[in-house]
Amino acid sequence: MDSFKKELTFVHTQAYPQLASTDAIKNGFEAFGYICSEKIATAVFLASQLRKPILVEGPPGVGKTELAKTTAQLLDAPLIRLQCYEGLDEAKALYEWKYSKQLLYTQVLKEKLGDLLQGAQGLAESVERLHQFGDIFYSEEFLEPRPLLQAMQEERGAILLIDEVDKSDYEFESLLLEILSDYQVSIPEIGTVKARSAPLVFLTSNNTREISDALKRRCLHLYIPFPTVELEERIVRSRVPDVDESLRHQLVGFVHSLRQLDLKKVPAISETIDWARSLLLLHADKLDEELVRSTLNVLLKFEDDIEATDGDLRQLVREAVGS
Repeated sequence: MDSFKKELTFVHTQAYPQLASTDAIKNGFEAFGYICSEKIATAVFLASQLRKPILVEGPPGVGKTELAKTTAQLLDAPLIRLQCYEGLDEAKALYEWKYSKQLLYTQVLKEKLGDLLQGAQGLAESVERLHQFGDIFYSEEFLEPRPLLQAMQEERGAILLIDEVDKSDYEFESLLLEILSDYQVSIPEIGTVKARSAPLVFLTSNNTREISDALKRRCLHLYIPFPTVELEERIVRSRVPDVDESLRHQLVGFVHSLRQLDLKKVPAISETIDWARSLLLLHADKLDEELVRSTLNVLLKFEDDIEATDGDLRQLVREAVGS
């Protein structure tokens, strides 16, 4: 139990030379295939220096989750991920007790009860002996750590990804407040558990609901929009280097035109990459209407969206090829 009582020890930024500057971050991310903007690199740099969590917001598919994953790769640190959903509680997010092990301990205690109480004088002394053993019942040995507690138990620090926090309840946000402000948590049966080494925390949100002011105050804020044409071309070149430069320019331009339409779900960056890989497999060297029509389901996930683009498809392809 003493290990749970250690004082909070920050992982100093000197231990993370990969995050020493925004240029180091951009170059390090690029080595792992994540092309980021100056804004993203600055947010990660400040978070590492200030030891503050980052709340990363933006539309689905712009690389919010991938940002945390790439940071873990860059730092060679464990990535501990908590996927949020409605009804998420502390038993799934923070900790729970190993009830079966506690039950087994109770059975052993009952069998040894005679030995424990042997020689005890009176009820008071018997109760006192039982209390001495009762403290073990709620201790580290019987605690099952969940992602939030696991991240705080890492001796050398970890990357904690709290993914899609907007899908959780406000009650869960309240649970996060103590953890994100002081890197500690209060467990009634044990006391205050402080992080052995403060994790670098990423919270992601798709903006399906408003995040509470209390949670936002504890975080740096980063909004990642869809990338510019130039940035997305760099991303595609990094992930699918064998695609011809001309085709890469055409397909990225076409995707950007699609995003201007009124669709249920516009193509994400991951879908642009999948489409580039698909065109490469089909040995395409330029876009044409037939090729785009036959592969449009790679970009658009709703049949209504595919049908809605049909009337504009020829013009969109011409513009992409002409550009």
